[in-house]
Amino acid sequence: MKKIVIIGGGPAGLTAAYELLKDTKGQFDVTVLEESQVLGGISQTVRYHGNRMDIGGHRFFSKDETVMKWWSDLMPIQGAPAYDDKKLGKEKPLSEGGPDPEKDDEVMLIRERVSRIYYNHCFFDYPVTMKPETIKNMGFATTIKAGFSYLGACMHKLPEDNLGNFYINRFGKVLYSMFFEGYTEKLWGRHPSEISADWGAQRVKGLSIRAVIKDMFSKMFGKKNNANAETSLIEQFWYPKYGPGQLWELVGKKVQEAGGKICFAHSVKSIQTEKGRICSVTCATPDGEKVIDGDIFISSMPIQDLIGGMQGSENADIQRIAAGLPYRDFVTVGLLVDKLELENKTDKKTLGNIVPDCWIYVQDKGVKLGRIQIFNNWSPYMVEKPDHTVWIGLEYFCAEGDSFWNMSDEECIQFAIGELEKMGVIRKGAVKDSHREKVKKAYPAYFDTYAEFDKVIHYLDTFDNLFCVGRNGQHRYNNMDHSMLTAIHAAQAIKSGSSDKTNIWNVNTEKEYHEQKQAQ
Repeated sequence: MKKIVIIGGGPAGLTAAYELLKDTKGQFDVTVLEESQVLGGISQTVRYHGNRMDIGGHRFFSKDETVMKWWSDLMPIQGAPAYDDKKLGKEKPLSEGGPDPEKDDEVMLIRERVSRIYYNHCFFDYPVTMKPETIKNMGFATTIKAGFSYLGACMHKLPEDNLGNFYINRFGKVLYSMFFEGYTEKLWGRHPSEISADWGAQRVKGLSIRAVIKDMFSKMFGKKNNANAETSLIEQFWYPKYGPGQLWELVGKKVQEAGGKICFAHSVKSIQTEKGRICSVTCATPDGEKVIDGDIFISSMPIQDLIGGMQGSENADIQRIAAGLPYRDFVTVGLLVDKLELENKTDKKTLGNIVPDCWIYVQDKGVKLGRIQIFNNWSPYMVEKPDHTVWIGLEYFCAEGDSFWNMSDEECIQFAIGELEKMGVIRKGAVKDSHREKVKKAYPAYFDTYAEFDKVIHYLDTFDNLFCVGRNGQHRYNNMDHSMLTAIHAAQAIKSGSSDKTNIWNVNTEKEYHEQKQAQ
């Protein structure tokens, strides 16, 4: 029996554990080391006074059928007894089968995707669409400028050696300056001209004005579905009744039922190596230091920490690159309010007639706030009293140790409330309860020593028994489904006795993994 040690109990680590224990008849002794007391990583669901917070917002949608089936096998879909890509986007009446969320707890809801941009006190579709309301909000003159700017970008392409040029080539300078430049700088703390275009290649792929227009006509002629839409343009997705953490807690339970061990409060501090292999890891635990050995190691911990903790095979150049890899940290402030001062002018029907958005992107450069989540719209079961209150999450991007990160809970909450009042989203005295969550290294970033990252990959691949998976494990801004796919490929390699990591590293890369190719 091979002993497998998995570092991290987020989507990648838990997927790897589940896959290794499934149908392997005791081949593997699997141990998951999780530094916190909860499973799910950034996909966990935080419980607070009867309400639940999703850290970052997680749509359960993938162009990869393996992942869609994986989810639906674990948690059945409202109105659809089994996974069928033709049913996604076409909700069936409950009378035709499938779980009833009013009676069943372990169920995925089919949700309508609404995400808009709040700019200059107006709502714009995300991505921006060319319809009368958009022209009215932008103004006729600005719309004409944006159109000519886009045509100019089509005729004169800029070298895509930074993220700013990547966006300008797809949207033109006017739309870029309105809807991408300021928000990107908020998110990363750097101007887009300082960020590698790799981020855009991996996160927005085929999204452009051309894709938006194609999507608009597909809707007009009834030919659009999630299978042929860009990921940023999908219209429906799945969502666990009680938030994403519900699914990952279920996976953890199944891992334990299959014989796997999950060790909470086990923070890996050092990694012992010898002759091109990982021998063991040393963890800080409530009971003191603990050394855990293994035959194979799967890591979803930040590469900066992984390489910084390696002992026995130090490489000064690789350590320099790893130490310089940048991250962006994340703060969510949850506010329970009696109502929002935003009027629902859409044709979308919502509980309490609140605005229908799951996310609202805040482009206003006068506030630090990046996004607003409305948890009622993700799932009304996330809110204790969805008929009478609105539970929102305010998302801030910062750096660990900066002035915003170091605010006390009360200072941060009051700052967030002040920004919402300034924007006119809530009135004074509307907040009934509040909570703050801080997440370190939430977003691996694409500047500084990231330009030399290929050297790090080559170095890590020299360790035959080390497999790096997930967002932080690969220093790649993966979606949840991409993180899962890296783990699925790692488990397949381990089961077959292979040490080839090519398929794992190729998930969600511009050359090898295009979402457009999947599920066609």
